[in-house]
Amino acid sequence: HFRFFFVTCGTDRRGSFQLSAMASAGGNPLVLPAVLHLRRSDADFTAALSERFRVLDFFSSGEPLPAFLAAAAAAPEPPRAAVVVGGGSVRVDASFLDAVPSLRCVLTTGAGIDHIDLAECARRGVAVANSGEVFSTDVADYAVGLLLDVLRRVSAAERYVRRGSWPVQGDYPLGSKLGGKRVGIIGLGNIGSRIARRLEAFGCIIHYNSRKPKDSISYKYFGNVHDLAAESDVLIVACALNKATRHIVDKDVLEALGKGGVVINIGRGANIDEAELVVALREGKIAGAGLDVFEHEPKVPAELFSMENVVLSRHVAVFTEESRSDLRAHTVGNLEAFFSGQPLLTPVDADSLVQ
Repeated sequence: HFRFFFVTCGTDRRGSFQLSAMASAGGNPLVLPAVLHLRRSDADFTAALSERFRVLDFFSSGEPLPAFLAAAAAAPEPPRAAVVVGGGSVRVDASFLDAVPSLRCVLTTGAGIDHIDLAECARRGVAVANSGEVFSTDVADYAVGLLLDVLRRVSAAERYVRRGSWPVQGDYPLGSKLGGKRVGIIGLGNIGSRIARRLEAFGCIIHYNSRKPKDSISYKYFGNVHDLAAESDVLIVACALNKATRHIVDKDVLEALGKGGVVINIGRGANIDEAELVVALREGKIAGAGLDVFEHEPKVPAELFSMENVVLSRHVAVFTEESRSDLRAHTVGNLEAFFSGQPLLTPVDADSLVQ
């Protein structure tokens, strides 16, 4: 019958902050704080959470989401934090928060927050955090890789060789050089800025569009995406998805980009009007595309499969072995900060997402 406990803080081998609550006598551990886990995770990620928290795992429960949330909310110690992922079936909105009124913290394991109603969370006093810059370097690298692949036809030429076409049909058609290209970047945030620096090293000319010009940035600013596209050979989508950026690349923008233009998307699929993109590619209104994200994932327009000027991948720009490890540490760090009453490592609100 203990009424008191001590909270002890230390640093483990990975440098992450550890929180351990012990009873004031006898040294018996208290019940670990409960965390809703609403994403499919590898064993290492789940283990890292389970070492420190009582994990309520939706995908291993086998229950429908409403029943799972109702059971969690009815527990003697209901969860105060949730871990979610973008692009999935779970949206953190008023109905979700109604189902688990104990929640005071939501962590998303990506940079995007289009699946979280920030205004509703703020109204209810629910703190929100994202992955911060954990993935920024990897996504920037991937964007450049997609662009190189499209321009130099790396994947298409590789398939040509594998089919045995080289000895029979001769050399594959030449691609286009990257150096000197005018690259328009939509969204000059953590990722967009890194893409720009990488492409500068290739000798590209960088332009950008954001809600407002960036201080101390020498790149030419365009107040609207149509004008940016008209002055670009390449358009790279690196912005967040919200009401203002849904279909920000539409038919008019694609036509402004022109027949020699290339589109790269490592943002969100719905940043581009996908139906219009398919038409533009089919009719030769643009030269090619590199797409890591799609409007209705995991569905991909079937027409794209046969287009040799299109490079496709399955929303994996964020993932490397290193980023997976960094994400585990970052997520645990955010949770431990929350449960110990410290500021979140990467808090998110509407104003912080201006790009």
